Amino acid sequence: MAEEIKKEAPPKMKVTIDNISVEVDPGTTILQAARLIGGDVTPPAMCFYTPLKGSGGKCRTCLVEVSKGSEKDPRPMPKLVASCRTGVMDGMEVKSVTSPRVLDARAGVVEFLLLNHPLDCPICDQAGECHLQDLSYEHGKEGTRYEFKRRTFKKHKLGQYIQLHMTRCILCYRCVFTADQVTNKRSHGVLDRGDHAEIATYIEKSLDNDFIGNVIDVCPVGALTDKTFRFKNRVWFTKPEDAHRDCDKCCGKVTLWKRGDEVLRVTARKDQWGEIMNTEDGKTGWICNECRFEKKDVKDWVIEGPTQVARHSVIGANHYEVLDKPDETIAKVMGGRQPKLLLDIHNISDVNDPSVDLSKIKGPATGAVFNKTKLIQEKENNN
Repeated sequence: MAEEIKKEAPPKMKVTIDNISVEVDPGTTILQAARLIGGDVTPPAMCFYTPLKGSGGKCRTCLVEVSKGSEKDPRPMPKLVASCRTGVMDGMEVKSVTSPRVLDARAGVVEFLLLNHPLDCPICDQAGECHLQDLSYEHGKEGTRYEFKRRTFKKHKLGQYIQLHMTRCILCYRCVFTADQVTNKRSHGVLDRGDHAEIATYIEKSLDNDFIGNVIDVCPVGALTDKTFRFKNRVWFTKPEDAHRDCDKCCGKVTLWKRGDEVLRVTARKDQWGEIMNTEDGKTGWICNECRFEKKDVKDWVIEGPTQVARHSVIGANHYEVLDKPDETIAKVMGGRQPKLLLDIHNISDVNDPSVDLSKIKGPATGAVFNKTKLIQEKENNN
């Protein structure tokens, strides 16, 4: 009987990024190696998405400087390279935030991405979890040199669940790859070329696949948003909680964004890089439209606990997993006097009325729609 030949694992490769060394498997990209180190060393990525094959190499925000190619060929690479597309070599040395060339290049890329981007962060539903916002804060410049009229597009309707704002799109192609690889039929894509390129469907076709809602989660900006959550609330006023349900279409593992006991929106679970997490079986945790758009009742879900949110994220403001209550009460500190209410927000704005269920309002929560819904609920309560 012939002895079985055991294949030995290939040797690890050592790569140094910003003077921090890490050993990785062959075939690992510079970006993936940097993510193993974490922190400021990790280049930003607006188009690369680990679960999507073929993604990356389009936005150029992950540019790095290779100061040493490898041990065998220590010559530096003459130009900055995209870290999401460049594989590591044994002995490679890379500069990310320690290179003035890299920082200047990233500032230029951010300036290009913001040339036609509208300044509508105060009304954008993606505000607070927008990767372009984070990128502009970290690598952007204070002003702009662009003096021409901004590019605009004709509005396209993508169906009852997904809202498209093409003026915010950076053409990362994530939504196109998602529709190609997750759904069984893609109905949208990039039309035209150059400055006229846009995401749209041919002859105004709606996106109605069971898993097409995942394009909302992969979009790094506010180009594709959830219509059922449109103008309902700001993400930093909501509390994210992990939950699951038995679903015959998807994994059923989601993040519920709640206001009190009210579920305002449902998303797939994401990791620290903003990418959809894998489930226990190693598959990407895509969720179906039924879980995302139709299951907005707490009774539909099994709550697991608060979602872990990055400490520096605005979403984590005033959200604590464990709250240590002080021994002193307000009355005790004030010598027995009760605090004086200076402003009751519920008397100032009807939109803050806690008796109205925002998740049951169809469309944006404007004043007219809100007051009409409030009257209907009052009649139902009286009857």
